[in-house]
Amino acid sequence: MNAFDLSRLRPRLPSPLEPVEDARFARRGLTLLLKREDLIHPDLPGNKWRKLALNLGAAAGRPVLTFGGAYSNHLRATAAAGRLLGFPTVGIVRGDELAGRPLNPSLARCAADGMRLEFVDRATYRAKNDPATLARLLGRAPAGAYVVPEGGSNALAVRGCVELGRELAGVADTVAVACGTGGTLAGLAAGLSPGQRALGVPVLKGGFLGGEVRALQEAAFGGPRGGWTLDERFHCGGYARTSPVLEAFARDFEARHGLAIERLYVAKMLHGLTTLAEEGAYPAGTRLVAVVTGAPDGARADDPGGTQPSDSSR
Repeated sequence: MNAFDLSRLRPRLPSPLEPVEDARFARRGLTLLLKREDLIHPDLPGNKWRKLALNLGAAAGRPVLTFGGAYSNHLRATAAAGRLLGFPTVGIVRGDELAGRPLNPSLARCAADGMRLEFVDRATYRAKNDPATLARLLGRAPAGAYVVPEGGSNALAVRGCVELGRELAGVADTVAVACGTGGTLAGLAAGLSPGQRALGVPVLKGGFLGGEVRALQEAAFGGPRGGWTLDERFHCGGYARTSPVLEAFARDFEARHGLAIERLYVAKMLHGLTTLAEEGAYPAGTRLVAVVTGAPDGARADDPGGTQPSDSSR
């Protein structure tokens, strides 16, 4: 076995699929199930596992350089993988003003897992895909570093997420997932069977995500795969933003089902799917699956009392 194959970490795959009794869906004749990607692995949960698996196989033990914001789940997962599998990691963090401050709990966890943190100004961060800028960043990294993009979304990550769709063959008509960089949606849609559709709920505003998903599918498969749509109404004004309406919805969902709801991704997706159900978007008999990609920061996946950071990164 490849020493850097994540299967040696004993992931819980396929991830559990749990039925949920919710009157808002039941009274319209809809079935709701939760795809518990948050239970795949305690250190690399959800779409982070699926996005990293093929990338780390390609890195084959070389140092990994990647990107994220001050509360990036992707940075935390990459750092944890480095600790567990024994390869160096470098995190390029958005915001050079953070360099002189105490590390927040998320970045402190990255550092404790051995990740070297490099803080860059926001202009440099925006230009991270420019070849000259990337070359400068790589020049400060260990020799031979393998680059994983922000959020982990590239062609390999998309291919890694195909299995998520395949695990849902025959059990769902529509599968909803929150979207940051679009990689999970691109792979999920490709893995679904004919007649199944994926719904992406963007957590950022701007209307750019459709183009990103199409570009990722082109890079991964050479063209479009599967059926998918986006509903852009539920981002609450932008990334890392919430609203009183979203908070009330999340607390109510937690009380109904005893499940901790992560606010920046999962709550927005569940709010969107519930709103669509109440709007009559789905005919009676439709089977809906909501992909739970993570638990609140600082909470166990089955603990409804988790906390939520005020900022994050894809």
